[in-house]
Amino acid sequence: MTKTITWRKLLNENIDHTIAIGLHVLALISFVVFTMFAVNTVQSEEIDKSCIGNNLINELPSQALKDARSEAAKTPNGQGLFWKISKDGKQPSWLYGTMHVTDPRIVNLSDAVTKAIDQSDTVVIETLDLLDPLKAQAALLKNPELTMFTDGQKLTSTMSADDKSFVEAELEERGIPASFVARMKPWMVMSLVSVPDCEQQRKASGEQILDFAIVERAKTQDKELKGLETILEQVTAMASLPIDFQVKGLVESLRLGDVLTDVNETMTQLYLQEDIALITPALKAVAKELGQEEDPDEDFGAFEAKIILERNYLMAERAEPILNDGNAFIAIGALHLPGEEGVIELLRKQGFEITRVQ
Repeated sequence: MTKTITWRKLLNENIDHTIAIGLHVLALISFVVFTMFAVNTVQSEEIDKSCIGNNLINELPSQALKDARSEAAKTPNGQGLFWKISKDGKQPSWLYGTMHVTDPRIVNLSDAVTKAIDQSDTVVIETLDLLDPLKAQAALLKNPELTMFTDGQKLTSTMSADDKSFVEAELEERGIPASFVARMKPWMVMSLVSVPDCEQQRKASGEQILDFAIVERAKTQDKELKGLETILEQVTAMASLPIDFQVKGLVESLRLGDVLTDVNETMTQLYLQEDIALITPALKAVAKELGQEEDPDEDFGAFEAKIILERNYLMAERAEPILNDGNAFIAIGALHLPGEEGVIELLRKQGFEITRVQ
């Protein structure tokens, strides 16, 4: 467990043992909400080193990993990314769980998935709004309170003196002047700093996240494109999280430091193995290894209810008429798929038969 000693050394220097929210912010950025920024804060010569991450699953104690796997095994539809949706009298449709990243290991889809896209009449992702940045920006400008403090508060208003100094120093080190983000809501700043350096670099160079790559493939074939949400709905969900929660997530994300690339690699490996239900319990286990002392379940519950579960119901409701038309390909963040209140179970309650495609 040499790596664990490194984790603890890093975190004992910087953190108050509430790291779990920061880890879940990374999951949020990767699986749950599209990020609106591509800020390159690293030099090109640093990229090779910054992209190297370790799969922390391999560093967990055997009992911790066993417990995490046991928890994941209780989750319905916990394994699998690609699902076939059937209903009597309807052409089959397809459901695919994505990771909102540009990583070529994820963007390069299997032949079975690309065939399903090519044969579908309609291709659906979470939101199409970000394909038109000017339109998305205009929508947000009409609702500034979602992204900015409009009541005189500042990003650091509710932070302790130590956290304020730490956050400002970390932002400056990343090339983000504190004055630039002073009136931004914490969740906005989280989306700036919680993306690994290599992902930022790929985005800045114009590479597309998986969801948008799927759309581009569909556009070359003149398929009908649809979104299940608007950007305002996604942003409203984020902005509705309590400010204290947002601040804590921002501080923790910054304190992760170089561990961020390891956490990202861990989530990527679990995704590639299609062990979706293992992501959350694995992050909890990692948090404990990093020194987590508090029980984070209450914070997780608020996070999950607002950012995942409420949106699951909305997505399932809006997907129903599309699926009733048949021959659709729907791509949404993979963490929306599993669970009793996951999109797969909600669609089954609507009368659809859903089977995993191996």
